[in-house]
Amino acid sequence: MPPHVPHHPPSPTDRPTLLLTGGSGVLGRALIDELSADFDLVCLRRNRPLHDPRVRELQGDLLAPRLGLPERAWNRLADEVDVVLHSAAETNWRTAPENILRTNTSGTRAVLDLAARADAPLHLVSTAFVASAPAAEDRRRFPGAAAYLVSKTAAEQMVRDAGLPGVIVRPSVVMGDSVTGRIAGQQGLTKTLGSMVLGQVPVLPGAPEARIDMVPQDFVTRAVGDLIRGEVRHGEYWLTAGREAPPLREISEVCAKFAVDHGLPEPQRPRLIPVEAVHRLLLPMLQGTAMPESLRRRLEHYAELLLVFQRELPFASSLGDPGCGTRLTRTGIRAALVRNLESWAADRAGLLRRHRARPAAVTIPREAAS
Repeated sequence: MPPHVPHHPPSPTDRPTLLLTGGSGVLGRALIDELSADFDLVCLRRNRPLHDPRVRELQGDLLAPRLGLPERAWNRLADEVDVVLHSAAETNWRTAPENILRTNTSGTRAVLDLAARADAPLHLVSTAFVASAPAAEDRRRFPGAAAYLVSKTAAEQMVRDAGLPGVIVRPSVVMGDSVTGRIAGQQGLTKTLGSMVLGQVPVLPGAPEARIDMVPQDFVTRAVGDLIRGEVRHGEYWLTAGREAPPLREISEVCAKFAVDHGLPEPQRPRLIPVEAVHRLLLPMLQGTAMPESLRRRLEHYAELLLVFQRELPFASSLGDPGCGTRLTRTGIRAALVRNLESWAADRAGLLRRHRARPAAVTIPREAAS
């Protein structure tokens, strides 16, 4: 029997067909905005419908054989698809580590099978933080975050080993839009920044000059769109702020100024403690200190986020390279941060009114923060 020759019939609009996974996610919705003008988008989703007229939805399952599709539908999809963009991932660090690993590796294997059958290049959305291999202590303290990084590293290797056209993109922390500040869902860092505005972050792990690499979502999606439209079929691209990433001290100052500019009590700046002291002193002390459980969980969450996200050295950055989006500037990141905070505040008008009426009183024992 002769080998199957993939056939890609022209679409009614003569546009290429792109299969997107993770279209309902924070970055996925922004990718739809970026790509819908140039591609016929097919979005694989499991349960939550997109209700977006710009895409054709297929209900499936990344963890099931043939993406959870009947064989005929799977073959028909492979015949149509010209490029695959795999953005779906388990990003909730509260999920069991084994489920994070299984979802992010098995899902990548499933889309690689489809890309091979379709003879289509695969673009994998990974994370820049694969460069920050978790230490043994971090794996024990924060198993969800560690499992996420391990799973993304494994998914990248699967793409390299597949012998197929494959592009890996590595965004750092994705912020809201650089112009509107909007984002489909509030991420962990956004919530942390909001808590800093409200003066609810008494301590943070990190040196004042530790960098927090953040990239507005429109810079990420523009770079991904440029690579796909440019028919790039191989390579690894860092979608990061790089040397322009602001230090933790500057981010704290922006949050404090934002609070004052919006009529809130001036928040106390978080006390910055060395990262190496987090495991040795702060977290063990939190376990034995009488404080509200909600505050303890919040502090542990900040520690988890910042131990993963902050870096003393800058990432490499591919933004602004030929065919890969636009380079970020420190001024642009700061402006985007303010717009993100404005969007956050607009969604929490009632909360901010209450904080204008009375200063937030969140304290931590002095010995825990010293």
